[in-house]
Amino acid sequence: MEQITKLVEQQKAFFYTGKPKELEFRLECIQKLKDAVKRYEPDILNALKKDLNKSEKEAYMTEIATVFEECNYMLKNLRSWSKPQKVRTALTQKGARNYIYREPYGVSLIIGPWNYPFMLVILPLIGALAAGNCAILKPSEIAPHVSRLVAQMIEGIFNQEHVAVVEGGVDTSTTLLNAPVDFIFFTGSEAVGKIVMEAAAKRLTPLVLELGGKSPCIIDEDANLELAAKRIIWGKLLNAGQTCVAPDYLLVHERIKNDLLKRMKETIRDFYGEEPIENPNYGRIVNEKHFERLTRFLTNGDIVLGGKVDKEKLLISPTILDRVSWDDPVMKEEIFGPILPVLTFTQLNEAIERVRMLPKPLALYYFSESEDKQRKIIESLPFGGGCMNDTIIHMASPYLPFGGVGTSGMGRYRGKSSYQCFSYEKSILKQTTRFDIPFRYPTVKNGLKWLRYIMK
Repeated sequence: MEQITKLVEQQKAFFYTGKPKELEFRLECIQKLKDAVKRYEPDILNALKKDLNKSEKEAYMTEIATVFEECNYMLKNLRSWSKPQKVRTALTQKGARNYIYREPYGVSLIIGPWNYPFMLVILPLIGALAAGNCAILKPSEIAPHVSRLVAQMIEGIFNQEHVAVVEGGVDTSTTLLNAPVDFIFFTGSEAVGKIVMEAAAKRLTPLVLELGGKSPCIIDEDANLELAAKRIIWGKLLNAGQTCVAPDYLLVHERIKNDLLKRMKETIRDFYGEEPIENPNYGRIVNEKHFERLTRFLTNGDIVLGGKVDKEKLLISPTILDRVSWDDPVMKEEIFGPILPVLTFTQLNEAIERVRMLPKPLALYYFSESEDKQRKIIESLPFGGGCMNDTIIHMASPYLPFGGVGTSGMGRYRGKSSYQCFSYEKSILKQTTRFDIPFRYPTVKNGLKWLRYIMK
């Protein structure tokens, strides 16, 4: 605890020198980070392979390319975002000028998850740097190779008083959460999110929680089933299903269920072969604990495809479960694995009512050719974000704020939203001294009358 307290004090001292807030310094730091990711690319890919068996293409696409795009977007726009925003002046403030300044919080604590262990610790860091913060990163110990690599990379480009990496397990995270940081950014499970929020409440520390939940995928009777099958299977099996915005379950119109199941089976074979768990590019489950949790779901409903496991290699084949009940264990928690339960509906309103009965999801996906029905889904259901006729890719855009609602999270980041996430609005009124409007003073006769007149 003493070392971490000292680190926070060092970073606060550096923050108050004003250096992290200087625009040119911020731009330089983001460029240095981007250049470092380029240099470390082979090592990043190797670490992701060791921790999660991610293929080179998947690792680059989901963990590295997104970081490059975020850096480029920040470098292009940060200068204009950093300018004070002039806003209108109220009638009662005649002669004044009003501005909104963005102010960094100070020392930001960023706690990353294990499923995208590089991207989901570096993306928030870009936002923290863009806003002018110092930062302490806590990568996930469940992805140890990536954690070590992040530490080495950051130590090579930043002074510890500006950006530092603290490795360790649950005890380390607990110590960091009890430290006097100025802002907390956490990505992980709902259960741990509650612990983080409780710790933040003790100091009234502002925070962002990026959590998860059971993200539904609704396929209506007029959907393009060939594309739907490809896009659903790609999104579900990315990182072996260990994605916070993966389609968690399917709600399929009864009339087209069998056709969709057939096409999804064909797509899985096309993507990964007859025996996906023998495909070297198919991801593995992160550890034995999660493997055991997932295998218990295989007894729910009827397995129509998959169900094979390799405990030694922590592999579970892509599995589709039919005739699942809403009361089955697989429907009671976020799956976070390559298991896809299938439920049905006959009327869209029925599907909407069902989804409303569950906690608000991080993502929602809807497949239909009807603009009217797409609009109905968007307007009828609460969820963090999602896609119409696709899955997952909304989170890859720096132009779209990303985050959850309720139990799936709070706060938004990516692109400009990251800059705003790691800063707050400081409202400034600059008053003139060339004249004074005295109606506010208690000694002015008819001041109330004048005030009522101008407010009409």
